[in-house]
Amino acid sequence: MKDIRQSARPRRRGPGSLAGLLMALLVILGLSGSTAIAAPGGTGQQTGSTARVPAPAMDAVAAMQPSWNLGNTLDAIPDETSWGNPKATRELFQTVRVQGFRSVRIPVTWSAHQSTTAPYTVDDAYMSRVKQVVDWALAENLYVVLNVHHDSWQWIERISTDHDNVRARYDALWTQISAAFRNVPRNLLFESVNEPGFADATAAQKTEFMNELNTSFHKIVRASGGGNKSRLLVLTTQGGTPSQDLMDDLYTTISGLRDRNLVATVHYYSYYPFSVNIAGGTRYGDDARNDADDAFARMHHTFVAKGIPVYLGEYGLLAYPDDNHPSRIERGEALKYYEHVGHAARVAGVTTALWDPGFAYLNRESLKWRDPALFAWIKSSWTTRSGTASFDKVFVAKSSRITAQSLTLNRNGTKFRGLWHGDTKLAEGRDYTVFESRLTLTAPALTRLTGDRDYGVNTTLQARFSKGLPWQIDVVTYDTPVLSNATGTAEKFTLPTKYQGDELATMEATYADGTNAGPTSWTPYQEFNKAFRPDYPNGTIILTTEFLKSLRDGDTATLTFHFHSGAKVKYKVTKSADSVTGTPVKES
Repeated sequence: MKDIRQSARPRRRGPGSLAGLLMALLVILGLSGSTAIAAPGGTGQQTGSTARVPAPAMDAVAAMQPSWNLGNTLDAIPDETSWGNPKATRELFQTVRVQGFRSVRIPVTWSAHQSTTAPYTVDDAYMSRVKQVVDWALAENLYVVLNVHHDSWQWIERISTDHDNVRARYDALWTQISAAFRNVPRNLLFESVNEPGFADATAAQKTEFMNELNTSFHKIVRASGGGNKSRLLVLTTQGGTPSQDLMDDLYTTISGLRDRNLVATVHYYSYYPFSVNIAGGTRYGDDARNDADDAFARMHHTFVAKGIPVYLGEYGLLAYPDDNHPSRIERGEALKYYEHVGHAARVAGVTTALWDPGFAYLNRESLKWRDPALFAWIKSSWTTRSGTASFDKVFVAKSSRITAQSLTLNRNGTKFRGLWHGDTKLAEGRDYTVFESRLTLTAPALTRLTGDRDYGVNTTLQARFSKGLPWQIDVVTYDTPVLSNATGTAEKFTLPTKYQGDELATMEATYADGTNAGPTSWTPYQEFNKAFRPDYPNGTIILTTEFLKSLRDGDTATLTFHFHSGAKVKYKVTKSADSVTGTPVKES
């Protein structure tokens, strides 16, 4: 399928000479956000931006690519800094713009700053703060998406049991937001509500409530006049979910409103087992790739192909990256996800907004990327494909003689150019061979590259392709990890572990009768960090309190630890009242 986004971009010529001179003069004078200029339709508008917004909604949303979320900030409860991030600044938006983003989504939770009784007034100081943050982003020539965020689960979800009050509060909120931003330029978009869910309701009722909220939002904003008459409005599915039935419901709503300035939004966080590392989802394999391909194909066929733009309001992985905990998802597998999703979105003609909670990507204090190499892969995915391989490591056992090791190349439409060690290109035939998609490192090359064969990463190679970023391949010396006897309590239990260069991938837990052990009963493969986690610096594996409390008293559970080398190590744990004992299972 061709890259649909290319055909969606504006094709107009630039402004004429007089208009260009006027625009340049406005930029030089540095007009403030309160300065009024004439809108294309003649409406006086407040401007903090000189960005020219294409008239067609498809073109405008295409011009918003790529997008970034100011997560866990104005949406934090109860206040902007409550979830660990500093207050937003103009410098933050300058950084975002310089890094290549063209739009920002500013999630806002209003509940702690809005009266819970009629007339449901929003605090003036809070509305002013939201306006200040929006103005800073607009002043950086960024498109802005402003929404109603965690209110969805704080009070809107009660619409089935408290319908009239919820509707009155929701309508009052959007009436006030519409009035406050009535004269802001069209590069400010409104989004009806974030990931709405409805408690105590049937499927049919949920569909009705979703349509009701989206329709009421549309009516209120349009009736407020000014710039809101033609502002792009973003309407969501239930939960932001991109399932076919829910997107069909949203299409029915949008088509029924007969408004060319509407945008569909959904969210995408990958195939769930991979996104959190549960049920054996340790690799970005066929299931995960197919899940992404199918989701973006649905977005395209349901909306984009029918002239309705799609703004992917959030994407990423549910549990990666996270500087506060051990990494659930293996790094190379995560890179493959970002590379693939960037490509799938471009093919589908979907604008994507990276969800950044503050502890994942951009450090809000230093305004530097926490992992520049990860961001490089994300950024590269906006415009091109990169080649990858079946894994980003080759494991060489220390306890046995060195033999050739192979990986499968994923060329992704590129051409393989060779392997490099630093600035030195390795010799094909002597150091490695390529047969179809099979890349094999020879035993002599691995002998040289592993050096003294210390456990861990001995060196890193680069597989380079005709375009995109090089794929890093770590050469790792390892032996099968060794676990030891341990005792603990139902609150705390750690397994002494000699990792010997290997890394933990997942844990399988079962009882002798074949049933699953652990808090996640539907799969033997328990959730990484929720049931267990590695502690590499201290040489242990930690079984969490949640996992320990879920164990059946007196019934021994067999744990199988899977490591990224492919090694498996079995371990038995038995809980008796508050005491827990563990012993490794010797190989037969």
